[in-house]
Amino acid sequence: MSDFLKHECGIAVVRLRKPLSYYQDKYGTSFWGFQKLFLLMEKQHNRGHDGAGIGGVKINQPMGLSYMFRHRNAEENCLSKIFKKELAHINELKELGIITKPGETTADPDLIKRNYDFGGEILMGHLRYGTSGAFNETSCHPYTRRSNWSTRTLMVMGNFNMTNTNELNQKLINRGQHPVFDTDTQTVLEEIGYYLDETHTDLYRRLKGEGIDGKKIPELISEELSISDVIQEAAEAWDGGYAIAGAVGNGDLFVTRDPHGIRPCHYYIDDEVIAVASERVPLMTVFSVQKEEIKELNPGGIMTVDHNGTIEFKQILSAAKKQACSFESIYFSRGNDPKIYKERKALGAGLAPQIIKAVDGNFEDMVVSFIPNTAETAYYGLMDGLREHRRMEVKRDMLVAAEQGNITDELLDDLILKNWPRGEKIAHKDIKLRTFISQQKDRERLVSHVYDITYDVVTQKDTLVVLDDSIVRGTTLRESIINILSRTNPKKIIICSTAPQIRFPDCYGIDMSELGKFVAFDAMVKLLRQTGQAALLEEVFNECQAELAKPFGEQTNPVKKLYDQFTYKEVSAKIAEILLPETLSWKGELEIIYLDVPTLHECLGPDYGDWYFTGDYPTVGGYYVVCQAYSHWYQGYEGRSYDLFG
Repeated sequence: MSDFLKHECGIAVVRLRKPLSYYQDKYGTSFWGFQKLFLLMEKQHNRGHDGAGIGGVKINQPMGLSYMFRHRNAEENCLSKIFKKELAHINELKELGIITKPGETTADPDLIKRNYDFGGEILMGHLRYGTSGAFNETSCHPYTRRSNWSTRTLMVMGNFNMTNTNELNQKLINRGQHPVFDTDTQTVLEEIGYYLDETHTDLYRRLKGEGIDGKKIPELISEELSISDVIQEAAEAWDGGYAIAGAVGNGDLFVTRDPHGIRPCHYYIDDEVIAVASERVPLMTVFSVQKEEIKELNPGGIMTVDHNGTIEFKQILSAAKKQACSFESIYFSRGNDPKIYKERKALGAGLAPQIIKAVDGNFEDMVVSFIPNTAETAYYGLMDGLREHRRMEVKRDMLVAAEQGNITDELLDDLILKNWPRGEKIAHKDIKLRTFISQQKDRERLVSHVYDITYDVVTQKDTLVVLDDSIVRGTTLRESIINILSRTNPKKIIICSTAPQIRFPDCYGIDMSELGKFVAFDAMVKLLRQTGQAALLEEVFNECQAELAKPFGEQTNPVKKLYDQFTYKEVSAKIAEILLPETLSWKGELEIIYLDVPTLHECLGPDYGDWYFTGDYPTVGGYYVVCQAYSHWYQGYEGRSYDLFG
């Protein structure tokens, strides 16, 4: 994706099923689980750079000792800093003899659990891409809610965005609570905490009424507490996309997922460990297992592991039509996932018919490349699609020639050796330079040097076809990439996107909710004004205001009406005009090609959502957000639409 786009967070959970001594004996280290947590987070580092955090819970910790811990960091290289600090702390504890027996250098499992913060059975990690709230250490997950009762102490983290945070906060206020309007994570934590408190109070009063000795009550509450029931009550009010993990201080663990399966969530279980991650491949790699051994948590489902280690799966919300985030396949998830890899190749191949038409089948004068590096897999699929088309042409012409008895050496040379799709590495990214200039105020002046090109590969008669994952804002294309590509001096440049036109805001985790920043929206508005239909802009604003006045959940999407005035190709053509810099000395033609929505579903299957392309949202909150987003654009407000509720 040439435009920098913040997106979903990453979660990692490790629940040990054996005592630390088991891992010491088998693997030579009591920190086996801690190492696995680090690897799961490192393998998902693509999902979060704003901040990171780890949490731990020790089960059956002796009375008087702490049992829940966390470490968060929002600095640059946050993940590395967290684990470096923890490793330094481990070495310090060894040197002081706190986690080693007298005369020994190997850490003792019992002493580790007693004295090292993350020496427990439950280890949780989070990688944050902020889509709401402040960007600092206090906004990093996991969030905690402390109590003198272990069964009321709570830790929560997740990959999610709630569309109805205002409504949830109002519920808390109506109960008499004083919520802090920080992030939706705080709201979710308090909602779970409320039902945990209610359940805990009911159990305590009953047990106390039965004359149970107070010292025995905590253990009995722990046995009777159903964390799945608590989460089910809390989740009834949630509207959004989420994969949320958490732990109670007594050692009960839970992981739950939204009913549409918008946010990804995978798990692995064997007799040594229960592990959860946002993506499948990190689990495969870290635990050296096959893809068939990694399972996907059911949408609307919950996995719980109680303090005794009992695993339970339960459907706490009715599963709706699955609408997984398409951008996981297009861009976000690691490309070495076998499923993701195939899907990205299919997306690339899906563009082949439009490109063939755009160049009139002339592959001889066409060079195909990609930018940025994340588009490489789709590029292979595109080349496969183009070559398959050419093979079918050759087969057809050879059959005709055979029927006519006209197969000659010259004909074979023309058919087989000419007009084959040619792929080249045209753009090269200087990662070190990008890292440097990202810290400079004059970034725009230097950004054109992030990429360099391969010279003398493209000629003046060539059409240069460049594949991108998606074109969201188009800023990087306009400010640097098209200028860079024009240095090759082709006859024509075609930028093609494996994602359809992004026309509507997202509100489930991707940081793209401001309509005015979408180049497709900008193009549509310019077309309306150009064709004398500007009055529609005010008309739709009034309709959005009317929708927002309705009770939450009754909204529709009036913004779709604006796009209905133009064809897909008309919007793409206007985007090309917008993205072509006026100051560019190159005078060739620029064309923008987007994958269309029907082809997207052919490539990915029916279980993927398309709301940012079509405006058809999987939850009621999405329609509220699109009306809010349009209203804010029309009134000139800036900021995320789901941050400006109320």
